[in-house]
Amino acid sequence: MAVIPEVPTPLVEVRVQARRDPQVPNVVLVSHARCTQSSTGDQLILGPGADEIGVDEHWLARYRVRATAGSAQLVPLAAARPDHGWLVGTGAGSAGDWRAAGAALVRATSAAGRPAQRLVQVHLPPGTSAHQAASLALGCVVGSHRYRVTSGGSRIAGSAGGGPIAGSAGGAPPPATTVALIAPPGDGLGPLTEAVARAQLLGRATGLARDLANTPSGHKDPDWLASTAARLAATVPGLRATVRDEHWLAEHGFGGVLAVGGGSARPPRLLELAWHPPEGSPGVNPAEHLVLVGKGIVFDTGGISIKPAEGMHLMRTDMSGGAAVIATLLAVGQLALPLRVTGLVPCAENHVSGSAYRPSDVVRHVDGTTTEVTNTDAEGRLVLADALAYAVRTLAPTTLVDVATLTGAMKVSLGLRTGGVFATEPDLAKRIQDAGEAVGEAWWPMPLIDDHVEAVRSDIADLRQCPPGPGGITAALFLREFTAGLPWAHLDIAGPARAEQSYDEVNEGGTGFATRTLIELACSFTG
Repeated sequence: MAVIPEVPTPLVEVRVQARRDPQVPNVVLVSHARCTQSSTGDQLILGPGADEIGVDEHWLARYRVRATAGSAQLVPLAAARPDHGWLVGTGAGSAGDWRAAGAALVRATSAAGRPAQRLVQVHLPPGTSAHQAASLALGCVVGSHRYRVTSGGSRIAGSAGGGPIAGSAGGAPPPATTVALIAPPGDGLGPLTEAVARAQLLGRATGLARDLANTPSGHKDPDWLASTAARLAATVPGLRATVRDEHWLAEHGFGGVLAVGGGSARPPRLLELAWHPPEGSPGVNPAEHLVLVGKGIVFDTGGISIKPAEGMHLMRTDMSGGAAVIATLLAVGQLALPLRVTGLVPCAENHVSGSAYRPSDVVRHVDGTTTEVTNTDAEGRLVLADALAYAVRTLAPTTLVDVATLTGAMKVSLGLRTGGVFATEPDLAKRIQDAGEAVGEAWWPMPLIDDHVEAVRSDIADLRQCPPGPGGITAALFLREFTAGLPWAHLDIAGPARAEQSYDEVNEGGTGFATRTLIELACSFTG
């Protein structure tokens, strides 16, 4: 019997401590700097702890040590020390280099042919900033993520470090369960500890979004996605989850969600996660309300406009936008932000059957707007339109942000590692870009070109679902029709939401992209 991992899966814990343990394997960080003499090129710099494991310049030459960010080399140690240690490269020392180093470390500790280490300790060089330590910790946490469906046997139980974004899982054993960061002598532990704790929260949120995206769609129907989020929300004081079924959706006019989900035997759901700061919380602006909307298509066949077989297996991650919103709301509650935040995730499966919706159908949305369907494989914008209209009608948002794996056009425009930002206000686009830069996610501003607005109009309905023109832009223009002129941003993550191979701190499969940006964005509204 296949064992589906419980969500969330375990991740490493990173802690800061003042002293090393002589019985614990050491990690020495290796960086490089450009020498002033051009003839000598790059110079390798060994971080502290090298003498403890018997590493010196001779080792560098003998083992052909590299300082490339993300490199990790296992080396034997001097006598009377633990039997091995690691040299991990931090490159030129950018935040991305430190994240890649952390991921390389936890991958190295569980390399094939060696038992996973329970604890390793990393010697931080003098002058290591809190941001650098946090980047290293973030890389350790997200790099440790593993999602595996096993062939039965006992589940692996264990805590990933506490908090509602930690849990137990079935699947492959995790890498090192704890990474201890040894603070430089004389440096205070407070700033490092605080920065590392926040990095772990960001990392665990990313891991949860990956878990939700990677869960096989045979298990992940709309009800599972919504009820799993509700179960996790129940562990966060003050975070309220509401799940609406297909009958409620019909009563309240969610024509887009019902049309998209109508071809599946597994009916749609609407998940609402609401965070209200506790009464009396300092710094709360009661007039501010951030509403996040995430696409929750648990599997996308394309419907009658069916997708090619090649690549369809990736459509289990088509709810990555919804996963990011779920993980963000859990983190917002755990941080107890002094800001009202609501997450909406319309959950549906776009399937083929006798009850599937068709090209040429007209659907009516929550706000009464009608849409002519021209391509059933453009289902994401239909469910988002309902959720955006519902937010405007019932939640009084001051800022609206939706996130979705929406268009293949965005992958052509920006590739597979950068998200697209369409925003009605330049300040909001800049705020999102800054949030992404702070947490290691890249965004690029895209235009809402008014020349294509008329193409969104339909001859037989108010709007046309898939107008001609640049696909990413026209999709955003369609969604804008449901935002009532509010400050709004549309985040298209079709490229970076999934990875075909591991790189830096990203593992193959669902990446959790946008989760950390949304958390940082919410924090930016709290001053």
